[in-house]
Amino acid sequence: MECREIFERGIKFHHYCNTAYPLRANSLAQYEVHNNEDIYNVVKSNIEQQGELCLYVHIPFCQARCKFCEYVVLDKPAGDDSDKYVTYLLKEIEMYRALIKDKPIVGYDLGGGTPSYLSVENLKKITTSIKKFNLQENIYLSVETTPVIAANDFGKMKALRELGYNRISMGFQTVSEALLESLGREGSKSIYEKAVGNIRKAGFDRLNIDLMYGFLNQSDEDFANTIKYTIALQPEFITLYRNRYKGTKLEAESQGVTLYKVNRQYDIAYHLLKDAGYIANNGKNTFSRIALDMGTSSYLTRRVIDAVSYVGFGLGAQSFVGNYLAYNLGCVDHKLNKYFDSIDRGILPINDIADMPISEVRAKAISVMFYFGFISMEAYKNRFGEDFKEIYKVQIKFLEDNYLMQFVDDDTFMLTDYGAAHLYGIIPLFYSDRSIKEMFNMSDKWLNDKKGEDIYLEKYDRKAYDAPSVAVDLLVFNQDQSKILLINRADHPYVNKLALPGGFYLQTDHSLEYAASRELLEETSVSLNFTEENLVKVTSTKDRDPRGWVISVAYKVNVDESMIIPLANSDALYASWVDVKSLKKDDLAFDHFDIVSYAVCSSLPFI
Repeated sequence: MECREIFERGIKFHHYCNTAYPLRANSLAQYEVHNNEDIYNVVKSNIEQQGELCLYVHIPFCQARCKFCEYVVLDKPAGDDSDKYVTYLLKEIEMYRALIKDKPIVGYDLGGGTPSYLSVENLKKITTSIKKFNLQENIYLSVETTPVIAANDFGKMKALRELGYNRISMGFQTVSEALLESLGREGSKSIYEKAVGNIRKAGFDRLNIDLMYGFLNQSDEDFANTIKYTIALQPEFITLYRNRYKGTKLEAESQGVTLYKVNRQYDIAYHLLKDAGYIANNGKNTFSRIALDMGTSSYLTRRVIDAVSYVGFGLGAQSFVGNYLAYNLGCVDHKLNKYFDSIDRGILPINDIADMPISEVRAKAISVMFYFGFISMEAYKNRFGEDFKEIYKVQIKFLEDNYLMQFVDDDTFMLTDYGAAHLYGIIPLFYSDRSIKEMFNMSDKWLNDKKGEDIYLEKYDRKAYDAPSVAVDLLVFNQDQSKILLINRADHPYVNKLALPGGFYLQTDHSLEYAASRELLEETSVSLNFTEENLVKVTSTKDRDPRGWVISVAYKVNVDESMIIPLANSDALYASWVDVKSLKKDDLAFDHFDIVSYAVCSSLPFI
């Protein structure tokens, strides 16, 4: 299958084609091992082959499960559940200690759920057990908390710091209390400020705050305000998490959120954070204001850059060691009883484990590497013993030819700005053949642009705009008018349809002609100046745009196509020359086919 076809399908299926691999819980069923003895041998042999490891401990308890949560979480647990859980968690850790032995541990995270939900006594038991492993010097022991716990329990923050945790992460998600309420999450500015104060008082000098974007009901203004507020609190790190929808209570809303909205909100945050001194390379979602510090925990940094294998302990925890990918019991039903029973019987509490072929191992590792927006040739060679440039020479050529990735030095293959906006089309290029077929089969059944448009329009507030709105549409033909420059729309309405470059006239525009030039540059990277002589048609039909009454002012030019290299920007997925004779009415958005037909009959001097 051609790279272009895979890339374009990944863009359309962007809610699923992200750094989480595989696409579905049962994607790797054909590689699963089921006999307990065989499972143990797969785990043992792969752990023995590792020179170093990372460890993760999962605490599944939360006060309530947020609607955006995709993780294994138990909300409102019974009174003694946490004590019993820790007892069995420690037993699981001991089962693995016999396999891991004295291997160097280069990263450790205590995550969840909400680790700080546990008592200080239980936190101490877990940390003491982990410290019996061969933890390397100068790694960050990272732990997660919630603003509510951090604000109301200073003693626990102090205890965590005294236990040796030197990086703490806390999720605000948003400062919009209306959005928080709709997501089933508690929070307020007063809680956030008290939480940060207690964390600083406890002695933490590496604080990360998580923020989320890409919600259907989240406005750009709300998200920008959240970014500005968080910057004012001066955490060392700020991490942006795109709401992934898959497996959450909000999944039904996903098709109403376009990639355009997701990229637009990321860009808002990127520029605000950069101006405030927070740095991240293209495509990376953790921003750091400490020079030369990636901003992430040692566990995540080594997992992502170097593809270091990791073992997960606890209910539903994931492990990726050598060639196996495993999920602990509880990953499906979120129940504790089977997890406890397995440990009582002396059996590793694994729900499913896949002993993967190299094509799947590569796909899993590379998908995770894109979390940081680049791939290290040396790290890939160390992990797989092969040359990345040779294995993926076809993909590399496609990505370089289309300005999506570039080698910034001999080792680092990094996303460009343009590539970062098209990440979800890039990742599937490194999928296994099996997973590529799965992506196409899933998306064929799932994608429904009309359904997504209905969801979008239901939440669309036309009152936010003065009626009628005015838009400029640009007809850019080649010399003989056999070809026209068109874009693929990235946003609703008419998402994925062909359209004329153009957009709304803004109050900041000096004139309609200025707006025409601006929109063409923003959407196609083509720079042309329009004058009143280029005006070809005004269309004012009220039902031409489903968002409301939008008047179209169309401008036409003829150019030498060999002098024009279109490159999509802004709210366009692609920009390209299209044969006029191949166009059909249903191919184009709005009434653009009619406008094109009208313009073909007019003539203007070649410029």
